Amino acid sequence: MTAKVGQKAPDFAMPTTKNIDILDHVAKLADYKGKWLVLFFYPLDFTFVCPTEIRGFNARLADFRAAGAEILGASVDSVYSHRAWVRTQPAEGGLGGLEYPLASDITKEVARSYGVLIDEQGIALRGLFIIDPEGILRYAVVSDLNVGRSVDETLRVLQALQSGGLCPIDWHPGERTL
Repeated sequence: MTAKVGQKAPDFAMPTTKNIDILDHVAKLADYKGKWLVLFFYPLDFTFVCPTEIRGFNARLADFRAAGAEILGASVDSVYSHRAWVRTQPAEGGLGGLEYPLASDITKEVARSYGVLIDEQGIALRGLFIIDPEGILRYAVVSDLNVGRSVDETLRVLQALQSGGLCPIDWHPGERTL
């Protein structure tokens, strides 16, 4: 199955850092039924652009949760690498703590099914997907490795999707829809 906007999102089962001490949690698409999910892929742990995005989503997590959404980050690194990165302080190249889980797509199956795997390099492009409470993929954006995403724009798009209206350019909650 390949991810397509307007269709059921590809299923997944990936180990995560949710229970960071014992690493026994596996995230499944079904876990998010009834909630919006922002699933994003990033290339690798311990890199340069990725922590800016991951910490950016963490800083706005309360806003996403207030909108009924959860966040799940994923890369092809192991869950053990994720744990080490989360536990490493930013001054030493780490994340310094995180309030949402990072998932390990070590088999690369999920990145492949969402169309973001670079086979030759064995890593994922920066792919961001918004999945509705019924498991339907409503938004997808994929970019090259060197450009980080906008957390503000992701939240704006989520809110626009939730509005149920026709949202013009730069629409924000409280503004009229078309």
